[in-house]
Amino acid sequence: MAEQIRSRAKYVIGPDGSPLTIADLPPVSTKRWVIRRKAEVVAAVRGGLLSLEEACSRYTLTVEEYLSWQSSIDRHGLAGLRATKVQDYRN
Repeated sequence: MAEQIRSRAKYVIGPDGSPLTIADLPPVSTKRWVIRRKAEVVAAVRGGLLSLEEACSRYTLTVEEYLSWQSSIDRHGLAGLRATKVQDYRN
């Protein structure tokens, strides 16, 4: 059986419009998830820089937590990632 080699993006466009590489992603030790860091992880997964599984493993996230970030961006933009306004955006 031939093993399929998955091509990986070298960079993606980050939430601020600039190129984002693996080296630019938040540190693995990140404990404080500000809007920018969450948005960078979502952009990396969407752009193919990381797989969902790699992102969850790298940052000790649950799939549900990551998907909630992605959904918040889709529904409300970056402001939807603001932890202090979660209740405002849930309905």
